[in-house]
Amino acid sequence: MSRFVVAIDGPAGAGKSTTARRVAERLGFLYLDTGAMYRALTWKALEGGIDLADEEALGELAETSRIDIDSEGRGDRLLVDGDDVTEEIRTPEVSRAVSHVAKVPAVRRAMVRLQRAIANEGRFVVEGRDIGTVVFPDADVKVYLEASLEERAERRRRELSDRGVQQTHGELVEEIRRRDEIDSGREDSPLTRADDAGPLDTTGLTIEGQVDEVVRRVRAALEAQR
Repeated sequence: MSRFVVAIDGPAGAGKSTTARRVAERLGFLYLDTGAMYRALTWKALEGGIDLADEEALGELAETSRIDIDSEGRGDRLLVDGDDVTEEIRTPEVSRAVSHVAKVPAVRRAMVRLQRAIANEGRFVVEGRDIGTVVFPDADVKVYLEASLEERAERRRRELSDRGVQQTHGELVEEIRRRDEIDSGREDSPLTRADDAGPLDTTGLTIEGQVDEVVRRVRAALEAQR
């Protein structure tokens, strides 16, 4: 099967993960959550007591860690060195630290190599913050999801609450604002919309509405390739 990549980028809380997963299910594609890979490395760094300001140590950790998605390639379960850490990587502690780890150039280089290797064959929906600009600049479809800061914070609050984790809306507004600043301001692969990525403002949209629009764009691209 020839490679076909749908790149979905956007800031924290814009709905990338849920949208990308459902788009993949709807189209029969595979799903890759690159943000979860950075979270996995962050979790391992925190567990190992690594100083997050030590870029050399983080780069070495990225090179020596084995990060895998589940055997079917759907990205529903994530393994670090063979251990399932799918739930552990979604804690507030990891959320607060992940942007500091993800901004390290050596970490990003290692993750990009892995992401390209995973999605090199087959049809994938890949989501993250630099998929259309750095990882797959030649992606067949590029979508940049956007939403207001207030809406993104409320979505994250509900997501955490569903997992039994309580954080206030105000705390999450500040946390996401800081993540936006770090992600957009980093020197290596900053969060930015690719010139050829179609924006999609999800403020006020249901998840199904988001999925419908992305699926429409992908089907149009597939039809154009015939």
